[in-house]
Amino acid sequence: MTAQTSEPLPDVIEPEVLLDVADGVATITINRPRRKNAMTTASWELLGEVVEAVRVDPEVRAVVLCGTGGDLCAGSDLGGPPDPRHALTRMRALGDIAATLYELPKPVVARIDGVAVGAGCNLALGCDLVVATPRSRFSQIFAKRGLSVDFGGTWLLPRIVGIQQAKRLALTGEIIEGPEAERLGLVTWLKEPDEIDEFVDDLAAGLAAGPPIALAQTKEMLHAGSGSSLREALEREAVAQVVNQGTDGPVAKQAFLDKTEPVFEGRWRL
Repeated sequence: MTAQTSEPLPDVIEPEVLLDVADGVATITINRPRRKNAMTTASWELLGEVVEAVRVDPEVRAVVLCGTGGDLCAGSDLGGPPDPRHALTRMRALGDIAATLYELPKPVVARIDGVAVGAGCNLALGCDLVVATPRSRFSQIFAKRGLSVDFGGTWLLPRIVGIQQAKRLALTGEIIEGPEAERLGLVTWLKEPDEIDEFVDDLAAGLAAGPPIALAQTKEMLHAGSGSSLREALEREAVAQVVNQGTDGPVAKQAFLDKTEPVFEGRWRL
């Protein structure tokens, strides 16, 4: 699904969102490097299809989200073809993509060595872990475009950086670089450009080797925790541990006793 643009076309037209699955890791790559991976309607739709495919693929145990050329995403391409749908219909469709990404029952790592701006910034914040370089740049650019924050930013930002810093970023639209983004909590790890690929590969491999059901339950409970009481959280934890005892818990216990490394399959064993 490739949108028509006025930019010169390469000899071979590649999809604007690429998917590669290997060794349990799905790598989703936004592939519009000449536009700093800014998204057209067609590329947003394709990203939604790819995220859904990853969600239901039992072979995928972890996900890496990145962009060709290092930039993750410069938001929506304001120079792209107009969307014929009603504006509210279009925004709700974008919201569905943001929610599906955030709710993926698999760990998601964002890799950034460039810009993550506007919806692209919130695309990164919807991931579980963010690995960036000192030269990466983040911005809630919306105000400078006459817009309010979208793609989940009004919900994600306060939970990650607190309400005051969220207002700072959203109301000013300022651009911050990797070290400041790490200080605020937008970035989980800051790595040098020549280190980031190996780090992300090792991180994703480790997540893919983890117990898939246990990790999915932990992620869901962490998401739910801020909106629930302690007793509600404890009840969810109790139910999750019962599920784990019928899944990968016994495997980990036996490996501990045998002094070996467990191999987690996420299979119901009772």
